[in-house]
Amino acid sequence: VQLVESGGDSVQPGGSLRLSCAASGFPTDYYVIGWVRQAPGKDREGVACISSADGSTNYADSVLGRFTISRDKAKNTVYLQMNSLKPEDTAVYYCATDVYDVRTGALLLAHVDEFDFWGQGTQVTVSS
Repeated sequence: VQLVESGGDSVQPGGSLRLSCAASGFPTDYYVIGWVRQAPGKDREGVACISSADGSTNYADSVLGRFTISRDKAKNTVYLQMNSLKPEDTAVYYCATDVYDVRTGALLLAHVDEFDFWGQGTQVTVSS
């Protein structure tokens, strides 16, 4: 499985960004794919994920109502629309997927080590 993120940038507080994750090589049609972030000096945090089976989504409380995860099946791409960005959203954002045991989205956000494959990450900086 290959995951390639793009879209990271520097933005002012209150601004918006859209991250993209181009995915390929899935062994099956059933998987969960999502976004995990890591700020300097902090643990990784599950942000949002989406199921390939039914498109159901899960979000961390810290981004609920501000971030939206979506997918384009035809392009094999997952997006993270980030609105009302705050300085505390500054982090490297990774795309990650669970393809073998396909755990629930809620579990994956709470235990990000359960993701099987990871992208290289894209930097998001929110600063005035």
